[in-house]
Amino acid sequence: MLLDPRGPRFAAVLTTVVLAIVLVTGSGLLLLAQAVVFALTALNPRVGPYGLLFRALVAPRLDPPAELEPVAPVRFAQVVGLVFSVVGAAGWFAGPPALGLVATGAALAAAFLNAAFGLCLGCEAYLTIRRLAGRPLAARVAVPPR
Repeated sequence: MLLDPRGPRFAAVLTTVVLAIVLVTGSGLLLLAQAVVFALTALNPRVGPYGLLFRALVAPRLDPPAELEPVAPVRFAQVVGLVFSVVGAAGWFAGPPALGLVATGAALAAAFLNAAFGLCLGCEAYLTIRRLAGRPLAARVAVPPR
């Protein structure tokens, strides 16, 4: 299955905003809500809440994508985000708060890199693991002209 790469980047923008709010407010509940978004998107990026918003509100206003990306790296990145958000929430709720701060900050940094520069650290990690395992996967596939 292939995705429009602009969808995960849009999701990264929303994730960046949510994680920045978590850092400012220290809201473990908001971080848990983001963890749910990560979990749903890891199960199926096409039905993740931010992906649904992208397809309903943004994609219809854009030209068709020139490239598509495989789903597997996006799913892996969402699992990584889920781990960081669960660890961060544990820090915010049970202490130490520094754990919440660091885990949330790391997730924010990764989301910001994707939102601002299109660099998905989790996706790159997945592709690197595949290359090292001798099963390389193309990061992007050109969409055939219609």
